[in-house]
Amino acid sequence: MIAEISKKKKIPLKFLENILLQLKKDGILASKKGKGGGYFFKIKPEEIALSRIMRILEGPIALLPCVSLNFYVKCKDCDEKKCGLNRVMKMVRDNTLSVLDKKTVQDLVTF
Repeated sequence: MIAEISKKKKIPLKFLENILLQLKKDGILASKKGKGGGYFFKIKPEEIALSRIMRILEGPIALLPCVSLNFYVKCKDCDEKKCGLNRVMKMVRDNTLSVLDKKTVQDLVTF
């Protein structure tokens, strides 16, 4: 139950509710009302990549919109092919994704 998680992990209840609702909206969690109800995984934790969770909760993995795979926005007055910052940020994005795509929600429990 949300209240139990909030108290045990010292997470503000409203903050936790928002996170759980986002995960439910994206199909990762489901919920059951009534006695014995609460949230539960709709997908096995070992099948949920951390990159998916991060995108749901935080948005783009990339630090700049011009290197984002899912939220791309071109920079004004920039030639991406000649931009050194663009090249470096693509490397940062790719390295971050190489970790987050391989790790799952289950890994958070067994780390």
